Amino acid sequence: MPTPRYDPLSRALHWLTAIAVTVAFILGPGGFGRMMRKGIDPATRLDIVWHESLGLLVLALTLARLLWVALRPGKPRFEMAAWMHGLSKLVHGVLWALMLALPATALLALGSEHHPLTLLGGVRVDEFPWIAGSRLGEAADWGDVHGLLGDVLMWLAGLHALAALYHHFLRRDGVLAAMLPWQIKR
Repeated sequence: MPTPRYDPLSRALHWLTAIAVTVAFILGPGGFGRMMRKGIDPATRLDIVWHESLGLLVLALTLARLLWVALRPGKPRFEMAAWMHGLSKLVHGVLWALMLALPATALLALGSEHHPLTLLGGVRVDEFPWIAGSRLGEAADWGDVHGLLGDVLMWLAGLHALAALYHHFLRRDGVLAAMLPWQIKR
């Protein structure tokens, strides 16, 4: 018999990722490349340090989540139209891809533009020689790609949240309740 809720680890990883993505997006400095070209050291900007640290946390959480999805005993199943299942799979797949692509494009942007990676605790990686001057590094303006993908992720996550609210308030099928950290009655 399927469980009515996701397991505690799935719920914790989901919400930690959602919080980290949202805060990283809010702290994402507009005009990052322009600031660096003006000689601003990113280590002096707490928003940049937090943005980059949270970006790597999102990557680590996403990899942990993917591993757990492969290993977990099962997940709740809900009765819904085939198109809803298909759309759900598509949206989740795109969200997963974006959470992997955003840190990759950030590193490509830093490496191709010769900017350091600055993290909490004073950790700093000044150069990415395998990116700088490479064909991949020069294939696009990776900072612009990163910004665009960040916007797409937030819009898609917002639609994901609206769909969960639709399931909760209109369909009353337990989809939202299955992922909430606390139990609620349907």
